[in-house]
Amino acid sequence: MKSDEKRSHRLNYLLKCYLLNPQENEIYRKAKQMGVTDSTAKDYIRTVIIQAQKTYSN
Repeated sequence: MKSDEKRSHRLNYLLKCYLLNPQENEIYRKAKQMGVTDSTAKDYIRTVIIQAQKTYSN
């Protein structure tokens, strides 16, 4: 699996988790369980929150 595909799958999973339980620390914990670095986990959080806001606004 290509790295961009892996990132997309991870972000989709984290978005689903965030929509069910909108807690940043929970998303961070789940991202870290995937084995990513701190900076990548924080990037995932930002991306997931932006995507969630787009989902809620539609």
